[in-house]
Amino acid sequence: MERKIRILVAEDFDLLREDLCEFLDSQEDMEAAGSAGGKEEIVKLARKMEFDLILMDIEMEYLTSGIEAAEQIRNEKPEAQIIFLTAHDTNQMIYTAMGAGAVDYIVKGCPDEELLFHIRSAFSGKPVMEAKIQKMLMSEYSRLRRSEQSLLFFITNVGQLTPVERELVRLLLQNYKVGQIAELRVVELVTVKTQIKSLLRKFNCTRTKEIVNLIHELKLEHLFL
Repeated sequence: MERKIRILVAEDFDLLREDLCEFLDSQEDMEAAGSAGGKEEIVKLARKMEFDLILMDIEMEYLTSGIEAAEQIRNEKPEAQIIFLTAHDTNQMIYTAMGAGAVDYIVKGCPDEELLFHIRSAFSGKPVMEAKIQKMLMSEYSRLRRSEQSLLFFITNVGQLTPVERELVRLLLQNYKVGQIAELRVVELVTVKTQIKSLLRKFNCTRTKEIVNLIHELKLEHLFL
């Protein structure tokens, strides 16, 4: 018979922790090798015990104690396999949790068979994220890549702006329209339109709103205000 999957359980609610350990022990290929009710306890347990993976509750003593515990454990044991089992499924929490090095993330209350499937998949080296989470992470990765490319492009072009163009951007960020900008600068409307065309070419945009949105996305308003 093959060795059982040794699982550590971190859950601050005693009844849930006991039920989960009992459920794992009832499986032919699994065993609850140890359990903990808090951050420091699971870190110490992981330090002294042999295990294959950890089911880690995110919110124990406080909202992110499970994430901090995972970071500590993986600093000492980089190969540690951690699955977050939690009630929190907000985008930001998922990004933070996966950033701590977890291999999977399961929302509490999922069917028993789904939990077992995720455990076995992680143990076999092929963790399975929920499609929703996988899609979110890929979307965030793509957004960051776009932002990185946009930032390089933007910084390069900011250096090429004339004082007048920088002033135009400042006014656009304050939601002034083209006609209002002409009045404020006491110049002809056609002059402002010509200057804006030059600005659009430098940023490879077709509308001033695109420039404004790009600056907001990259959080670079301070360069003009």
